[in-house]
Amino acid sequence: MRKSANVYFVVAMLGSDILLVILSYILAYRLRFTSGLFAVQELQPIAVYFGPMALQAMLMPLVFAIQKLYSLKRSASWTDEFYRVLSGVSIATVIVMAASALVSRDFEYSRLLLAFSWTLSLVLVILGRFVHSRFQSLLRAGGIGEDRVLIVGTGEVAKLVLDRMRHSPGLGYRPTGFVSEESGPSSVYGVPVLGLVDETGTLVKEQHIDEVIIAIPTLSHKQLLDIVAQCQKHNVNIKCFPDLFQIMASEVNISDLDGLPLVTVRDVALKGWNLVMKRWVDITVGAIVLVLLSPLMLLVALLIKLTSPHGPAFYTQERVGLDGKPFQVIKFRSMKPDAEVQTGPVWAQKGDARTTRLGRFIRRYSIDELPQFINVLIGEMSIVGPRPERPHFVEQFMQTVPRYYERHNEKAGLTGWAQVNGLRGNTSIEERTAYDLWYVENWTLWLDLKIMIKTLFVVFTDKNAY
Repeated sequence: MRKSANVYFVVAMLGSDILLVILSYILAYRLRFTSGLFAVQELQPIAVYFGPMALQAMLMPLVFAIQKLYSLKRSASWTDEFYRVLSGVSIATVIVMAASALVSRDFEYSRLLLAFSWTLSLVLVILGRFVHSRFQSLLRAGGIGEDRVLIVGTGEVAKLVLDRMRHSPGLGYRPTGFVSEESGPSSVYGVPVLGLVDETGTLVKEQHIDEVIIAIPTLSHKQLLDIVAQCQKHNVNIKCFPDLFQIMASEVNISDLDGLPLVTVRDVALKGWNLVMKRWVDITVGAIVLVLLSPLMLLVALLIKLTSPHGPAFYTQERVGLDGKPFQVIKFRSMKPDAEVQTGPVWAQKGDARTTRLGRFIRRYSIDELPQFINVLIGEMSIVGPRPERPHFVEQFMQTVPRYYERHNEKAGLTGWAQVNGLRGNTSIEERTAYDLWYVENWTLWLDLKIMIKTLFVVFTDKNAY
């Protein structure tokens, strides 16, 4: 059922792409020649464009296939998807234009129509893939095309894997059971423990498993290879949850010292000219945002004073930034005055009684964070980077989380790689730290842009904002 469903998903995606390319040509023709919006010296019949349209409809799926855009992904990034679709549509369009120029030298195609068809193809294909993805998620959540998953391990990492599966039913993972390193509980969070690690291969066959997730980061290489050897003859996907070190040093490079091989496990990308580019982006984007959103910020400040007159509209709080130096982060006040007089420094919780009615709204959509663009302009923060914590919590986390202080080797950010991946609010500090360090070690200007774009969507969907 699962394999046939996946075939149908791919065929539907392929058919959608072809139909939308044809539709884009028809709409482009009508927009150029029959809409009345543009001057027409000679009405070219639509049949003239059947050749380029057919060629594009055949070429684009081929280019998409080369770019692996027909490989089903459960958690694809829409920014990456947009970039690859843009690339594929552009490549196919250029080939079609070149082929048309060679074949029909005596006939001049409308450049405006070709530009319209390129734009419409891009927009329609992206929208089509978005609708397809949502529909596919609904079907998987209903049990169609889901994968039966066996989780190797019963510890905290295995529980985290199970929690993520249950949190995202649209991914189509059905946790069938666990296998344990040694005798222990008969179930974990209601999912049965089916046997021991040595029985993994047998259980894969008996339970008709589609995917095995190894969630014991401390396994030795020999144990890992034994599990893979047990599973490989049963045609299942095998994934391994990496340990914290592997996450933090995900890009290991080989260099040499006069012939002696060395492995680089940490090569910070944010240095030199990269820092200059990042600062330039911070200043440019920060200034534009402050100018454009200044009416909204003025309105929010007035509403805060009207709904909670006994406190200031703005609120400053000490946070730890670059090189561990404290600075005052600026926010809209979302809590009652003197909210922590009795409790001391504590994290906000869902339904926190200290939050004002307006405060709950502006925190839910991160509007309270907008004044931090001032921190960005004066150089205390960056738009993208590890989120700054209060000194009280930094001291605690330094004692329990490996490499936590290394987050402060870079500027704190308004948003970050951890936040756009759902790690915001009362979530795992260890996971957040791993994501933050990965960001620092793999920084690119495109990654910053990707995080900014994803943030715009996350603020409307994040359930951990309160």
